Amino acid sequence: MPTKATFYHAGCPVCVDAERTVADGLDRNRFDVEIVHLGEHRNRIAEAEGAGVKSVPALVIGGQTFHINHGADLTALKA
Repeated sequence: MPTKATFYHAGCPVCVDAERTVADGLDRNRFDVEIVHLGEHRNRIAEAEGAGVKSVPALVIGGQTFHINHGADLTALKA
């Protein structure tokens, strides 16, 4: 069974680049990938915070959070 991988982003250029490079590059046979645009799905910000996301873009794989570059703090998305 594939491992759950959630890629959180805000749609900024850094995030879009990271999505193309990182999330799209994951082996879909090994990972069940979900892309979450937090600018469009603000109701999922708390979920991202609960997973340990402090800034986007970030990738959560099997409960581990990986921050990629720095596009925006989650606090900025709440405003």
